[in-house]
Amino acid sequence: MRWLNLVGLLVAIATCPVVAGDYPSHTITIVVPNPPGGPSDLFARWIGSLMSKELGQQVIVENVGGASGTIGTSRVAQAEPDGYTLLMHNVTFAAAPTLYKKRTYDPVADFDPIGLATETPQVIVAKKATPATDLRELIAYIKSNQQTINLADAGRGSASYLCNLFFERTIGVSLTAIPYRGMNPALNDLLAGRVDLMCDQVANTAQQIKAGNINAYCVATPEKLDQLPSLPTCEEAGIPHLETSVWLALLGPRGMPQEVVSKLAFALRQALHNPALAQQLAQLSTAIVSDDLATPEGLRAFLKREVDKWRGTLNAMQVAPE
Repeated sequence: MRWLNLVGLLVAIATCPVVAGDYPSHTITIVVPNPPGGPSDLFARWIGSLMSKELGQQVIVENVGGASGTIGTSRVAQAEPDGYTLLMHNVTFAAAPTLYKKRTYDPVADFDPIGLATETPQVIVAKKATPATDLRELIAYIKSNQQTINLADAGRGSASYLCNLFFERTIGVSLTAIPYRGMNPALNDLLAGRVDLMCDQVANTAQQIKAGNINAYCVATPEKLDQLPSLPTCEEAGIPHLETSVWLALLGPRGMPQEVVSKLAFALRQALHNPALAQQLAQLSTAIVSDDLATPEGLRAFLKREVDKWRGTLNAMQVAPE
């Protein structure tokens, strides 16, 4: 009987949730459900490196792309909720419930929010040879040539796809979509003139805009960008209500111990307060969110708003789920 009691005690110890005093004891992985090299991947690596210093364990990034981010996201949803497998995702996460019938996760029910991290504006850009000097001329050019003009995106449900969709429906056209595995190859083809237009985050396009290698027409934010002061907002340029940003949020699988969630959220906020990170992000026109959003409670409320917003927007645009 004593032996059985001892065995039961050992099993209980082995299966009990990790506690804050023991966590973390080994490497933490942040899954980024996008190909390597893009802004989301870069930001995750910066933030993970700074969180490593606070947590005392290495934080690495693993890129698990495919199916507009649903493969990597599903992997985290099914992971052990011990705080060692996390997810860094963007606006695509909130649109997925409306876009996909057969997804294997719910962004609100199947994840424990840790905190929102950053927001990056998106810009409408075109290949250099485009014969339009401002947005009004671009819209007129598109409407006259919509059978031959194409739009690059990073796949259905991606931030670029959503922004492109907004743009098309707002100006009343339907263009040919050219999907890519990430926006870096899309930008390369835009530079080469192989695609015509795209909507992408300014962190990915600002350098090429400044160099004059591509044309920029507006930024989808209420205010102009310090980094590109001559670029008008979309409302100033003639398209009201076209406002989209690429936000990044840190989450884990549902069921993580509260102490672990709190520890991760604190490490995230400490990383976001790092002056060097703030300077790097400012150069990319990426804003660090306020402390109230970089919390589990703030992100939970934010996600619910975003899911509701995209459900209403996509349904109003009559985008059928797949």
